[in-house]
Amino acid sequence: MSTENEAIVARWFEEVWNQRRAETIDELFAANGIAHGLSEEGPITPESFKVFHQAFLNAFPDIKVTILDTFSDGDKVVAMCSVTGTHQGDGLGFAASKKRVEITGTVIVRVEGGQIVEAWNHFDFLNLYRQIDAITPDNKETPRLQGLP
Repeated sequence: MSTENEAIVARWFEEVWNQRRAETIDELFAANGIAHGLSEEGPITPESFKVFHQAFLNAFPDIKVTILDTFSDGDKVVAMCSVTGTHQGDGLGFAASKKRVEITGTVIVRVEGGQIVEAWNHFDFLNLYRQIDAITPDNKETPRLQGLP
């Protein structure tokens, strides 16, 4: 089962992010699923994830997620990722900086019946903010992503 669950997580990153296939969200993210760590408002649902997804694609149309390593135990999969892209749009509420970014992150995903039912996301958004000049040494306040759930 663990290998099958790792394949689901690999498919998620490849299709949802790298191929920009929003329809895969409905297929792989369970209707009652939740994702933690992507919104300051708390967990998000598949519908609010679609808003998050589109905002990031608007800001980083060339986004690329590379899975660096995975391991699994039972119904949980841990994936360590690298995310790259160029800040070309204002989908996150910041004027496009045209800067290339690279951040890392880890996600823990719980899979049931071939779908993601819960995910805990830990991506280095602070580093992302710094790379697009949303945070500077003289502005220590953490910006809030606009338009996200």
